[in-house]
Amino acid sequence: MVSLRDRLDLLESDLFATPPRFALHADLPFAILRYDAEREWELRREVSLLATRLENRGRQVLRISLADLLWQAVDHSEGMEAVVELERTRGFEEAERQLTVYLSDPDFQPLPHLLEERLSVADPARSVAFLERAAAMAPHIYPMSRLLEEMQGRTRVPAILFYPGTIEGVTGLRFMGMEDREPMGNYRVKVYS
Repeated sequence: MVSLRDRLDLLESDLFATPPRFALHADLPFAILRYDAEREWELRREVSLLATRLENRGRQVLRISLADLLWQAVDHSEGMEAVVELERTRGFEEAERQLTVYLSDPDFQPLPHLLEERLSVADPARSVAFLERAAAMAPHIYPMSRLLEEMQGRTRVPAILFYPGTIEGVTGLRFMGMEDREPMGNYRVKVYS
């Protein structure tokens, strides 16, 4: 298994190329950097350092928290009080399903739309987006594979999804290492695993 440091070094090398070497499809300029969920704080520190190095070399770095997008969707939908009340009266699973609705239904705040909106301010030729805090979507709020599928054709801005999970076999990623999740093996993007 390749160390987190080695994965970050390879990613950094690919990011300094013009265009970034990780973009396998022009209409899906994403990559995934997998890390062990228990190393979240180390990863955040390393991502901050990487962002600084990129900015020092002329790249604009957009750091986008998926957790912030989740809370934005909640705030612009029925609000946190409604989610708390739903959990209190009908249970955690029902509240989680409602969060999925907020992030999926066009009548609320679909996550791909929120992300596209954030990315729309960036210049694809000189910017890179870091999608962080994906763990906020655990355990079953919004699958990262679905987000990548729905982002196809919506942006030209190169983006890295920092993915907390485990590697299963050669290509399978298991979100947050949760045993009840099937490992996903075909993201159609480069995976630094």
